Parts: sequence; C-alpha cells; structure tokens
Amino acid sequence: MKVTRAVQPLLPLCQRLLPGRLAGLSVALLKATALELAILAGHLLLYPSGVTQERRSPAAPLPAPRDGTAQLPTETRPPVVLLHGFIDNRSVFVLLRRNLAQHGHRPIESLNYSPLTCDIRVAAELLGRHIEEICERTGSSQVDVVGHSLGGLIARYYVQRLGGDLRVRTLVTLGTPHSGTRVVPLADAHPIVRQMRPGSAVLEELSRPAPGCRTHFVSFWSDLDHLMDPLETACIDHPDLLAQNVQVSGIGHLALPVHPAVATGIRQALDATRTGATADADTGGLTVA
Repeated sequence: MKVTRAVQPLLPLCQRLLPGRLAGLSVALLKATALELAILAGHLLLYPSGVTQERRSPAAPLPAPRDGTAQLPTETRPPVVLLHGFIDNRSVFVLLRRNLAQHGHRPIESLNYSPLTCDIRVAAELLGRHIEEICERTGSSQVDVVGHSLGGLIARYYVQRLGGDLRVRTLVTLGTPHSGTRVVPLADAHPIVRQMRPGSAVLEELSRPAPGCRTHFVSFWSDLDHLMDPLETACIDHPDLLAQNVQVSGIGHLALPVHPAVATGIRQALDATRTGATADADTGGLTVA
C-alpha cells in the first residue's frame, strides 16, 4: 500500500541529503506522517458524532415472494461488530462501515465502551453481552468483529478467555498490540495502558494455551505504525490460534481503519472465512499493495 503525491516537494531534498534506501524510508515516513495528521484532523471533527451509542434497529425480515412460492435459502453473512481503540469512539469507522455496507456486509454495528474503562477484562465482558444481544436480535448464531488497536485486544480477550470463540467467527485486528507495546512510557499512569505493556497480567493470560479455539484471526499490522513498539507486536503469535498476519506498507496507525486498501483486505478476510477458505497460520503475513 503506497501513499503517493503527499509531501512531494520534499522528495528531491531528501534524495540529495540521504542515502538511497534511507531517503526512501524517510520519504515514506514523511508521507505516512502527513496522512496521519490529515486523518487526525478529520477524526477530531467527526468525534462528537460518535460519542453516544448508536441506535439499535430490529432486524428486517426477508421479503416474501410475490407469487407465493417458497423462497429458497440464501447464503447469509453474519453481523459485523466494530470496536474502537483507546480514548476513541465509533466515529473512527465511518468510512470502513460505508465500505462494508456497499459490499453487502450487513448488519453492521458499533460498540462504544466508556473512555473511563480501566480494565480490558471488564470491556471484554461488555462486548460479550453486546454480541449476545446482537445474535438474539438478528437471529444469527455468530458475528464477525473488527477491532482497531485496543479494540482488537478486548475482542481477543473475549474470544480466548470468555468463551467468545463460540460467537465470533472471524476477528480482524488493526494495529493491535498483541504482545504489548512500549511506546509512550509516561502513559503508564492509566491502568489500561499498563495492561497493554509487554508482560502484563492480561497479555500473560492471552499467551496461555487455547486448544480448540474456533475463531479465525486476521491481524493487519503496519511497518510505519508509530504506536507499536516493536512493530511486530501487532502480529499474532500463538500456536493454538488459526491466525494470518497481514503486513501493510506505507501508512500509520490512524490510517488502518480508514484506508480503502485496508478495507478491501478486511472484506477479503471476511469473505474468505464465509466461503470456507483457510489461510496459512503464521506465514509471515501478506503485503497489501
């Protein structure tokens, strides 16, 4: 995934001042940073619109055939649940939600957990109750979940530790610190940040055996994600999990739930599970170009 035409006037200067490979990396970093700032500005404008929980609408019944003949069963897609990251809300998924809806993924719902949440376990229990309510309301036995950053870690805890693999068919994570991130040490004052540090009790629980886990995991990680330290912490590395790690090149953390190429990759991941295709676990990931 290459971001073009951003910071273009700086390209000749970088090429003169830096060696070839380093210049290429620096230019890519400048482009990704410029895109992150643009996305941040747009998200700040949209943030107030996502503060409240979205309204839940009852599932619409299938229309009856006009000629009175029996309707043949059709292949249905499970609901998609979107789960935001730390100090964020459902507004981060405006573009992804539209993309999924345009390609037939329905219903699509978001969950806002409180910014005052101080424990991943508590948020995972809330997610479980939310998913049970969706399944009861829609008549679906399973859902797909897409979690950005901390949202992916909350969903994974629900799947592995709270029996959520019975309900979650596919879990897609975007820039999630599966092995813990060391970025911004001063943020350790917040308890949920401490739970995202390497060696935390929550991450130790997630490293325990999970035999028979039925959920298919797809983790998107970026080579320019400024919140993942080390970068590979956004990959899932667990011997008992069916996991595929997808490398995304050229964008940062905030762009993962926004960029159309990532949205295409998410749709492909969900459709692959729907059609019964399986991905090779821990193959080093794929590159989304």
